[in-house]
Amino acid sequence: MKKIFLLMLIILTMVCAGCAKNDAADKTAATSGGEVKIEVLDIGQGDASLIYTKDEIVMIDTGDIDERDRLVKLLKERDIKTIDKLIITHPHADHIGGVYAVFKNFKVKEVYDNGDTTTTKTYQTYLKNIKQQNIAYHQLKAGDSVDFGGGVSFKVFSPTEKMLQSDDDLNNNSLVGQLRYNDFTMLFTGDSEREAEQNMTKSYGNELQSDVLKSPHHGSRTSSSDNYLKAVKAKDVIISLAADNEYGHPHKQTLDRYKKYDMNVYRTDKDGTVTILTDGSDNYTIQKEK
Repeated sequence: MKKIFLLMLIILTMVCAGCAKNDAADKTAATSGGEVKIEVLDIGQGDASLIYTKDEIVMIDTGDIDERDRLVKLLKERDIKTIDKLIITHPHADHIGGVYAVFKNFKVKEVYDNGDTTTTKTYQTYLKNIKQQNIAYHQLKAGDSVDFGGGVSFKVFSPTEKMLQSDDDLNNNSLVGQLRYNDFTMLFTGDSEREAEQNMTKSYGNELQSDVLKSPHHGSRTSSSDNYLKAVKAKDVIISLAADNEYGHPHKQTLDRYKKYDMNVYRTDKDGTVTILTDGSDNYTIQKEK
């Protein structure tokens, strides 16, 4: 009888241990040891990236409205239940469009954006959900820094307060920030364009230097200017875009500049989701889905 009781106790303990799986367990499963993973998702003509640190899951942008179902599918495939920090670079539909589905299907702890507003229903619903779900909300500008946990930080280079007050160009006011994990750096750029790039180059110079560049504005000719690329000095660039998109992205002029500076180009339309794995050293790996 004692043996049966002990056996039942062991089984019950094992079942409870399995039920006790929480957000922290999900995060440790996503990263091994001191490794950080970054995924630039294949989300069509839009932007959505995931960052997995030892402590947190961070999402930058949410793709377009018509890709909501795909975004949810991608996040569920990764067994994501909680997003610790959601960063919206600017309120255009191809960056904020999937946010409603994110709020509906996942727990979001904190939201960050640049404070730029629009009158679109998508944006108004975004604000409504933040308020209704009592999500911590923060506005970022140049000079701010966000802690992603596990030794990973995010320093904001743009927009400046002056830009936000005087410029109504949502693309140019995009949040631009550098992820830093020890010796590894990656620059996230939203849809920032030449004017913002000139401001950043003048203000920050060599601080912009990054191993990987998230191509601004989907490889548009309006971005990735010469002096900016000289300052960033990236070895690799990742372009998020849809195949045969109506804008003709990436533009030939931009691809020619990337080639001029010997940058390895990755494209979600051809390579699928692009994954970066880094232990914080200069040696990192980039994997293509296709």
